[in-house]
Amino acid sequence: MGFDDLDVQELRRRRGEKWAEYPPDVLPAWVADMDFPVAEPIARHLAEAVRLHDIGYPLNPTPSALPTVFAKRMQERFGWQVDPRRVLVLSDVVQGIYIALETLSEPGAGVVLQPPVYPPFFHAVRETQRRTVLNRLVRGANGYGLDLDDLRRACDTGTRLLLLCSPQNPTGRVFTRAELEGMAQIALERDLVVISDEIQCDLVYPGHRHIPFASLGPEVEAHTVTLTSATKGFNIAGLRCAVASFGSEALLARFKTVPSHVRGGLGTFGLAATEIAWTSCQPWLDDVMAYLEQNRRFVAEFVAERLPEIRHHPGESLYLAWLDCAGLELGGAAPYQFFLERARVALSDGRNFGAGGERFVRLNFATSRAILREILERMARALGR
Repeated sequence: MGFDDLDVQELRRRRGEKWAEYPPDVLPAWVADMDFPVAEPIARHLAEAVRLHDIGYPLNPTPSALPTVFAKRMQERFGWQVDPRRVLVLSDVVQGIYIALETLSEPGAGVVLQPPVYPPFFHAVRETQRRTVLNRLVRGANGYGLDLDDLRRACDTGTRLLLLCSPQNPTGRVFTRAELEGMAQIALERDLVVISDEIQCDLVYPGHRHIPFASLGPEVEAHTVTLTSATKGFNIAGLRCAVASFGSEALLARFKTVPSHVRGGLGTFGLAATEIAWTSCQPWLDDVMAYLEQNRRFVAEFVAERLPEIRHHPGESLYLAWLDCAGLELGGAAPYQFFLERARVALSDGRNFGAGGERFVRLNFATSRAILREILERMARALGR
């Protein structure tokens, strides 16, 4: 099956939250799952495992297995040298964020967030009883950027951590080396530990390059915990597998004060699929990125021509469009609610991405061109276009 050959009725048979959360007359364009078929090497392995009833306990992912595969991929893709002995395998990136907050700071400690940003960042800070320190991204004529002067001012003596989303969700920014180095300088000055969520690192469009934060130098690395996964790039989120790479033995030791059994077990399918993704599925990802690039352009052109009141900066990464609906006359309704009720399209609610997101929605365009066209046409019709 190709990327264009998606059948809505077949998609509605899926049990994942993207297609099961809303009634069948709603087209989902919200949670960050792709609708595309999984890469064939992963599909073959999973099918064969089921045929053999091979769903018992997995082998322990020691440095001779997945951490070494991860280190090799980081070297090949980004020129980043990772010590596999300082890599832990986790169930997902969000789990790693929570554990990092619990082990690398104390209750009440300040944690820098840079909204608009991935909603679980806010949940994690609140639910671990830490304190949010805001350093908002600055919106300019060509998109969003870092405000390093504000970051320096915002970090008080009780600020301990910086939660970085790179590439950035929902704006799609791929931060430049100069931006990251400016942030790193402040982190070193203020002795901040940077928890860098880099799960979107494989979803970068031509003309831009992801730079792992820990690769900026030995001193920066020693202040960094990198969290990532194959699940986003290779569309296997339901298999629950991620890695945490620690820039120092001290950070690793503190993180491991939460015992491994409290962190939870790992599944056979997730471990195997992640290894296969990182070793055998790059051609599939290359094809996906070429298709997503076309969808990204389609969204930008449609919005400009048919929905010109919506402001939109096409992302440099991700398959998500961050749409500013402030120019629409919606009668006081939140854009998310308006498009759900009037267009029967489910988008991500901008309010969940931090204060200032009230007039935004996030649109997932990782689907077939035909489904994407129908999503956008429904939105246009709801506005009388």
